[in-house]
This record gives sequence, C-alpha cells and structure tokens, in this order.
Amino acid sequence: MIRASAYTFKILRFDRKKPEDRARFQTYRVRVIPGLTILGVLNRIRDEIDGTLSFRSSCRSAVCGSCAMVINGRIDLACRTQAASFGTDTIILEPLPNMEIIKDLVVDMTPFWTMYEKVRPWLDRPGPGPEKEMRQSPEDRALIDQFVNCILCACCYGACPVISRDPQYLGPAALAKLERFILDSRDERPVSALDEVNNEHGVWGCDTVLKCIEACPKGVRPTDAIIDLRKRLFVEKAKKLLGIGR
Repeated sequence: MIRASAYTFKILRFDRKKPEDRARFQTYRVRVIPGLTILGVLNRIRDEIDGTLSFRSSCRSAVCGSCAMVINGRIDLACRTQAASFGTDTIILEPLPNMEIIKDLVVDMTPFWTMYEKVRPWLDRPGPGPEKEMRQSPEDRALIDQFVNCILCACCYGACPVISRDPQYLGPAALAKLERFILDSRDERPVSALDEVNNEHGVWGCDTVLKCIEACPKGVRPTDAIIDLRKRLFVEKAKKLLGIGR
C-alpha cells in the first residue's frame, strides 16, 4: 500500500497586472505520494485547490525546459524534481531570478530570448544551400554533444550573478550556443563573429563562479564554452600580431 505524506508548499504569488498587490507567499497543504514531482504537485494544486495559480509546463520529461523555477533555494526543473528529495516537509517555490514576474511562477523570458538571438543560433553557411544533407562524422558530432543538450530552460540565466548587475550581458546560454555552432563542422561563420562577443557584455563579463554549471539540468557546462571562446580570441589576436593568416 502506498502511503501519502502531508507536505507544506509555500509558493510566491504575484500578478504584475495588479501591482498594488504586493508579492507574498501562499501556503498549500498537500498529501504527496512517493515519487510525485514538484510539477505533479503544482498540477494538483491548480486542478483541485486553487485554479488561479500560474506556472509553465509542457513535456513533463525534462525536455522542453518550461517548468524551470527555484525549489527550496535551488534552481531546477519541476518535472524532474521529486517532492521527497529534500528531506523536509516544507517546500518553497519561487520564479526564476533575473527576469520580471508575469504571474506567480511565470516570468518574462524576453531578455533571455533577445540575448539568445544575438549570437545567431543557426548554421551559418554563406551562399546557396547544399543539394544533399551535410553529414558529420561521429567524431565531429561528439565535439558538439555537450552543447546540443541545451534545452533553453534559462536555469543558467536565472542563476547568473552577472545578469543581475548587467542586463546587457549575453548570458551563459547564448554563449554556450555560440560555441555549439563554432564547433559544428557544418558551420562556416567567419572568425569575425567572435568580435561581437569580445567585450564586457560578452565573454569577458563572466565571473567564472560556475553558478550556471551548478544550475544546468542537462550538464551543458556553459562556463566551459565561455573559457574556450576566450581562448579562441587570444589565438586570433596572436595570429594578427604575428601576421599569420594574412
């Protein structure tokens, strides 16, 4: 027989359409069976207790990234986090940091997408497209595997301390995506593409405190990408100084 345990969920509530109502925590008492995820709990609260609660979700399989939030002080996906994993019967849920709250656990991700688009996250191939598919060797594919895993959940963006003080910083997800395409054997973007991130709002803005790595649910390790982009910039500068490649 499966036994359910009672948990207390404290959820930050706020509606930017009603700015006169200050942000507050609302408490819900829910009976939870072993294995139930935070997303499962949120669905129960919305369906059975409070239909006004707002949050994002879609795949329920840690693929779409839409249910990212702060769970007991840790940024993670609600769909892959079990309520019983914290060793406490009180769980606090808050929206992702570094973005404005639209309602409750739903944040405005416009700044995240704006920075993402700046790195041109697609295969850059001047001229007409190929007549056939562009094949990759297993070795070439392995070079980008780490960064292809990004699901654009914005966990790293929410965890990044730089964004909290510099809204113009591209952010870890965008820079990791740039690395993904630079490493891709099918991409032909010019070396000058690196010039666009060669500033304090790009690769040099990172504090390298690894918060993005800690927050990423897919092991992308954005800091690795940023360090590699810095190395590439050093190499290109050295080539220019030595007159190599001219």
